Amino acid sequence: MDRYPREPSRRDVLRGALATGASLTLAGGLSACGSRSDVVRTAGGDQWRQFKGATLNFISENTAPTAAIAANIRPFVDLTGINVNIVTLELTALVQRVALDLASGRAQYQVVYADPYQVLAPYQRGLVDLRSLQADPALPDLPGGMTDFIPTQLDAAGRFIDPGAVYALPYDAPTMIWQYRRDLFDRYRSRMANDLGFDPTPGGDRTWEEYFEIARWFNKNATSDVKYGTGHQARQHDSLMNDFSNVLWSYGGDYFDDGKEVGRMGSRDPGPCRLDSAAAIAGAEFYNRLLGIADPASRTWDWDGVGAAFRAGQLAMCPNWHEYAASNEEVLPGKVDYAPLPKGPAGTANMYGGTGVAISANTLPHERGAAWLFLVWATSPQTQLANLRSKAGGGTPTRTSVYELPEVRAAEKRPSPMPNMLTAAAVRQAWQSDRIGLRPKIPMWNECNTAIFTQLSRMLTGSGSPEEAMRSIKSRVDRIVARGWVA
Repeated sequence: MDRYPREPSRRDVLRGALATGASLTLAGGLSACGSRSDVVRTAGGDQWRQFKGATLNFISENTAPTAAIAANIRPFVDLTGINVNIVTLELTALVQRVALDLASGRAQYQVVYADPYQVLAPYQRGLVDLRSLQADPALPDLPGGMTDFIPTQLDAAGRFIDPGAVYALPYDAPTMIWQYRRDLFDRYRSRMANDLGFDPTPGGDRTWEEYFEIARWFNKNATSDVKYGTGHQARQHDSLMNDFSNVLWSYGGDYFDDGKEVGRMGSRDPGPCRLDSAAAIAGAEFYNRLLGIADPASRTWDWDGVGAAFRAGQLAMCPNWHEYAASNEEVLPGKVDYAPLPKGPAGTANMYGGTGVAISANTLPHERGAAWLFLVWATSPQTQLANLRSKAGGGTPTRTSVYELPEVRAAEKRPSPMPNMLTAAAVRQAWQSDRIGLRPKIPMWNECNTAIFTQLSRMLTGSGSPEEAMRSIKSRVDRIVARGWVA
């Protein structure tokens, strides 16, 4: 049974607009087709039906927008006649599966969730440069074009080295921000301010040292309401690198010289690792001290673990991905609020974890065209708006035009039908070019990442000092990068 009865009439209008080159305006003023006027009529006069009967396999991490799309794939199937199988895996398993598929020479998965660091950078040559499909007059144009995507996200999630080529379209935008129990801060604000000597209200003007003091205050003074002041995703896992990096960057440390550019556009030869700098070591020392007062279970948690602990009422605050807002609001309605992460001596940094959707270069010609239709539809303003409304998933838009819609702006305040939009004020600040945190986009990042979180984990368990950990990581990363560059 079709759960979305309004869609068929919209699809009929959409087909007509695409076939004639007209521009279709939906609610909120979004154009459902681009500005292209030289539309080529395919068999049946419908660009969207030319690959009817094809089957696409889409491999994705189990993320909010994919959950929303999987629950509402019917409109795409009805619009195009293309069947879509969606396979969701944990990120490490996905990367392994994609690597094998790209090496096989024949695409089992035509559409790929292309993590910028673990898929795009190492396997860019196995992905289609989407400009060729965007320029094909026989195929539908992108609504709003490439320029409607948030610029830092298009670069970070879609490009690699060449500023012109686009290998993926921004699909999701998880970003680490400060999540806190607003009800507890309201209850204890005056006492905390008196005891600590500063306004404890979370925000980008707070420092990491103040965050530490707030967490310790909760540990000592609010045990009837919450077990610990803070918790972290500090398991020996990719999550630990993400959590630590926010502190590293805010203290002025970085993985390589010109870290912003290496993170935004990528590099095959980033130069020597800089984790042995005084700033990086100072950041590691603070992070080690912070974890010393955090919930001890932090060392066993990834992002899901700390998110579950926060929702269960164990923690007063934590750094975590902003797309957990929908889950927070479901369990703790009206009790959670959001802010950019605290600042260190060098400013504030908020780890960006966004990913794009790409097309395997192993696809056959008809598969490639069908895959382009899916990318256009999946990243379109109307689909991103539907994802925001979805009860099955959510995610947050990667297009500027969606954030400008009146109903989306209204959803930034409670009661919100789109709870992820409650984070909008925080993520807008976090996505500013001087605040967005971008890990190195290099082909050998997977191996470097493992070296980073392995040594950080040793540091947190007392097997080495912060300085020893940073110097050990530098040595290992330098060997990995040198080996990768020679190869």
